[in-house]
Amino acid sequence: QVQLVESGGGSAQFGGSLRLSCATSGIYSIYDMAWYRQAPGKQREMVAYITVYGSTRYAESVKRRFTISRKKAGNTIYLQMDNLKAEGTAVYYCNLGGTPEGYWGQGIQVTVSS
Repeated sequence: QVQLVESGGGSAQFGGSLRLSCATSGIYSIYDMAWYRQAPGKQREMVAYITVYGSTRYAESVKRRFTISRKKAGNTIYLQMDNLKAEGTAVYYCNLGGTPEGYWGQGIQVTVSS
């Protein structure tokens, strides 16, 4: 059974930083992965994407503030979030496969406040 477990969420102040982690088990091939987020009353959106080769892309709203990375082996990814803004308040989801049809973690809350 494939499982994705996010960690590292919580509260941060405007301009602060948080680092999310996502550990995967039950799968042995390497896949593209991504971080999505869903803010209250909004649709889930892709925040950052990383390929099996380490190439990355970001939502325009988080470019130059968020950094996605992955361990060299396996499907463990990270999201370094710097200079957090109010719109960063959301549930963040780890995704294996990089598409909505992939596997999902349970989500982790990030709250940004003054």
